[in-house]
Amino acid sequence: MKFSKKLIMPVLGASLLMPTMANVGAEEMKPTAITPAADLRADLDYLLSEHFTLAVAAMTTAYEGSKDADEAFKALDQNAVDMEPAIASIYGEKGAAEFERIFREHNNYTDDFVKATKENDQAAMAEVDKEVDQFVNEFATFLSTATEGKLPESAAKEALRIHEEQVKETFEDYVEGDYEGAAKTYREGFQHMFNISKALSTSIVTQMPDKFEHTNADTPAADLRSTLNSLAAEHFALATMGMKKGFEGAKDYDYVGWSENANTADFKAAIGSVYGDEGAAQFEQIWQGDHISAQAEFVSAKIKGDTAGEQAAKDKLHKFAQEFGTFLGSATAENLPTKAAQEAVKAHEDTVIKTFEQYVASDYAGSYESYREGYKLMFGVGQALGDAIVKQNPDKFAGTAMPTDMPKTGMGGASEQTTNPLTIIWTALGSLAALMAVVVVRKRQLNNKKI
Repeated sequence: MKFSKKLIMPVLGASLLMPTMANVGAEEMKPTAITPAADLRADLDYLLSEHFTLAVAAMTTAYEGSKDADEAFKALDQNAVDMEPAIASIYGEKGAAEFERIFREHNNYTDDFVKATKENDQAAMAEVDKEVDQFVNEFATFLSTATEGKLPESAAKEALRIHEEQVKETFEDYVEGDYEGAAKTYREGFQHMFNISKALSTSIVTQMPDKFEHTNADTPAADLRSTLNSLAAEHFALATMGMKKGFEGAKDYDYVGWSENANTADFKAAIGSVYGDEGAAQFEQIWQGDHISAQAEFVSAKIKGDTAGEQAAKDKLHKFAQEFGTFLGSATAENLPTKAAQEAVKAHEDTVIKTFEQYVASDYAGSYESYREGYKLMFGVGQALGDAIVKQNPDKFAGTAMPTDMPKTGMGGASEQTTNPLTIIWTALGSLAALMAVVVVRKRQLNNKKI
């Protein structure tokens, strides 16, 4: 399988080659979402969250015997390979080699568990569980040692164990036909990867302050950028997943739609936290009409062989790119230029369509390559939009925590709100993560008793 050279570049390493902000103290700088530390966090956001989406895809397609199953696993493996040069840029070749050995090898457990599940081989499943435990312990030790204890081994173990359980539970719910449960756990597991990237990037930056020019990975501006990264990337993952499942008439298609609606609601809340109820309402109207609905119309036309319908749907998506780009440019007072926003949104829609069309044409290698390119693109969107909002509202992002209110901007003042919806989202997700830690441990104990 051939992958774009752009994806093979050391993503994290690129963040270390950014022009320096020499002789400028952090306290003297205006807040920005683009710093060496924020870039590191965003790169980890990208690689770790993509790993989750590909792990679930590899397991479910392998279980179903789908024609694209082999390419899904190759994409998962390539994601691990792409992490190696990034780690080398921070911890050297020796550290990178050890990272790749541990991390890449653990991807094989996903295939082993799928095979054991299909054969209902309880002994093999128990063996995979042991191997996963070994991975969690070994990788947690590696991360704690590499960061010189800045990321405590116990915290790393807990985070990794939750991740592994969420991947497994998403798959098991899918196999059992509990598609609602699978959809909910998928969203929780996806978000958890951003919690891991925040903890890891903060630990690395604390360990190597000079390397990251004494910038921080957990500033309000970096938090905003990461939030937008998660919302945009999840949208892309769900959109491409939904189109494939819609084309195949998959049993869980409706629940992917539920997840897309939940993602839209979270996105609307994030927009509302900055631009108020009026801005949120405008966002939802544009986002749903010639965007989400148009993607579904394109799939329907493709199934029917309706070329005119396909073109009509594409025209709607191009219209959406223009309208949404205009919305973003206006909302940010051109801190994100309208033209740049329109081009970015169009590039996003083009990769969604390309990923789907290649899948329909049985070009599974090309489809996964396009998926990875399109997924990565969303983190550029998060960077550009996040920094534009911070530049527009510098006073609100100069503190040590995410702002709880935002000024009026001509789109419905958020100052009328008493609670920031974005804060509610993060608080809820944090509670879910804590709850999941208890649930998965309890579930694991019960499963062990059964075995």
